[in-house]
Amino acid sequence: MKRVMGKRLGVKGCGIAGLLGTAMLLVSVIAACAGEPALADPRTMTFEPVEFSPPEPERVVLDNGLVVYLLEDHELPLITITATMRTGSWLDPADKVGLAAMTGAVMRTGGGGGLSAEQVDVELEQFAGDVYIGIGRQSGSASLDVLSKDLNRGMEIFAGLIRSPAFEPARLELAKLQAIEAIRRRQDNPGSIVSREFTKALYGADHPTARESSVESIKRLTRQDLVAFHRSTIHPNGMLLGVTGDFTRDEMLTLLRKMFGDWQKGTVPELKIPDVSEGDLSQAVVRFINKDTSQTHLRVGHLSIKENDPDYVALAIVNDILGGSSFRSRLFNDVRTKRGLAYSVGSRLNTGMHDQGIWLMRAETKMTSTQEVIERFVANMERMRKEPVTDGELAEAKEAYVNSFVFSFASPSAIVSRLIELEYDGLPKDFLQQLRAQVIQLTKEDVLAAATKHLHPDRLKIIAVGSGDALTKALSAFGDVKEIKLSPEG
Repeated sequence: MKRVMGKRLGVKGCGIAGLLGTAMLLVSVIAACAGEPALADPRTMTFEPVEFSPPEPERVVLDNGLVVYLLEDHELPLITITATMRTGSWLDPADKVGLAAMTGAVMRTGGGGGLSAEQVDVELEQFAGDVYIGIGRQSGSASLDVLSKDLNRGMEIFAGLIRSPAFEPARLELAKLQAIEAIRRRQDNPGSIVSREFTKALYGADHPTARESSVESIKRLTRQDLVAFHRSTIHPNGMLLGVTGDFTRDEMLTLLRKMFGDWQKGTVPELKIPDVSEGDLSQAVVRFINKDTSQTHLRVGHLSIKENDPDYVALAIVNDILGGSSFRSRLFNDVRTKRGLAYSVGSRLNTGMHDQGIWLMRAETKMTSTQEVIERFVANMERMRKEPVTDGELAEAKEAYVNSFVFSFASPSAIVSRLIELEYDGLPKDFLQQLRAQVIQLTKEDVLAAATKHLHPDRLKIIAVGSGDALTKALSAFGDVKEIKLSPEG
């Protein structure tokens, strides 16, 4: 699970600024004629950081260990229920990669709770209920959206699919065919290729974070595999439910106990993903994938910190200034605005609690400018490591995060989802508030220290997708270039 530093949306352009200035001038003239004081120019106005105290959901634990977060919202006659389950594809056997994802898909499509797959679909359609179930790398998720008047029947279907999925053989075979077709098309998109191969270069192709399903691993899956995976990983004491919308507390708890209360506890798998060895971390890599494309698709970066690292906030601000803030970032202004080398360019810091984070720079550029783009990446990294950021850069980055804090709590469902994510990851419920406080206190010295410590030009993994010979020559300036040969799928 990831939490991303907030961004501020803004409108730029002299046309807007000119119109705004003209409008304010007219307002000031009118005010002066009426004997009123002139209004201040909004471009010179300053504001205190936004303060916001979100409502507090109630947390209840059922006798079988099922955790429930409740937050009423009676504005509309709608109810949303979400489930986060302690499972994930990190549990896939090495020879059956894709098992977790297939289990989640067929839990939804394959019937359950005494209903056939067709009956589930027909009933949900009759009262416009929507149910989703899926299993990702580090967790499983499910949701029910329903009108409050249809809650009881919607909850029966939802609980049945989660607790006792039927995994109908015909629906499993259909899901396998769909998965195989997706795998066969996986190498059509150069952007997807570079992202996948970059992840493999960072973690290793066999690491739970980077490994991929194959046609063979999907064909190998049986209904018994799905039943066993569900039985061994999905338990009430490994599930967190979020309930928001038009309900009353006591009635909802009564219904939840009726639907889930007799579900017996099980042994919940402990989410533990191995770290990459220090030797692999420090090794620089330059690789390319030969594909006939109009542009080079680039990923340049290395593994980074986890979200509970003391330097997380400072490094997030480093990334925001360097390339994470789009139009005001250094990479955007250098690579795109000043030099015209790429239309799409930026950087990203992806962090979590259960595996090592990723820091990367990305761009799509002409083949002839590939080398120059990478050189600008490295130069901007070095500048971040050696020179303090400006007062203006730091102020803008801090303001963007502090004022975006409110959007983490934009709705009751968002509030509940945040708390569930934090509990799932073992973080305190005021973790985001702690981050906000740390951002406010951040100094230029803190930012420089984080950049110096956590940006490593000597450890860069450079992965590019593009036409072979020209790309090899462009990349050779950065190390020993090797080709990644993609195997035909299917």
